[in-house]
Amino acid sequence: MKRYVILLGAPGAGKGTQAKAVSAAFGLAHVSSGDLFRENLKNQTDLGRLADGYIRRGHLVPDEVTVGMIEARLRQPDCADGAVLDGFPRTPAQAEALDALAAALSGQVAAVVLLAVDEQVLLDRLSGRWVCRAAGHIYHQVANPPKTPGVCDLDGSPLYQRDDDRRETVSERLRVYMGQTQILVDYYRRRGLLLEVDGSLLPQAVTERLLPALTERVR
Repeated sequence: MKRYVILLGAPGAGKGTQAKAVSAAFGLAHVSSGDLFRENLKNQTDLGRLADGYIRRGHLVPDEVTVGMIEARLRQPDCADGAVLDGFPRTPAQAEALDALAAALSGQVAAVVLLAVDEQVLLDRLSGRWVCRAAGHIYHQVANPPKTPGVCDLDGSPLYQRDDDRRETVSERLRVYMGQTQILVDYYRRRGLLLEVDGSLLPQAVTERLLPALTERVR
């Protein structure tokens, strides 16, 4: 039976990093909804053109379009044993659609991982990024600070902060995400599928806790 593992977590929680680790450990394809959207838009697939029409009008992309992209991806040969889903589902309707899709593909959702990180930690992670104006070199005021504050180590150009990295913008993104995700967390907890892992630790420490917890459910 195909096994599908879902990773839930706010922006900055480390879903992408842990999804790659789970993918490698269990031999499952890593399916990132963000990457999938970008690929369909770039290649102007039928679904990509359909999504682009909604995006250009400033509308939300309907669930059926998003689910269509996921279904097309999960039917590819590298998903023969299942997949690790990073960024999908985002709504209860999408979760129900995934259940139906998994059953149609002779599989099931084996586990749902919630990477739990305190909001203050997420704010510090996401609002600490600075970029150099000359070449776009990236720094982080905690994880990778420049030797001289406000100046790029490599070319001496000034560093600036993008609008979407500003603390007030990040705070609003997190508020919206938390409101949406709690419904999914409750949905999967009721079904006994939720595994909560402390995502505030260093990435390797998170992986060391996550993989043993998943082994019983995914093997």
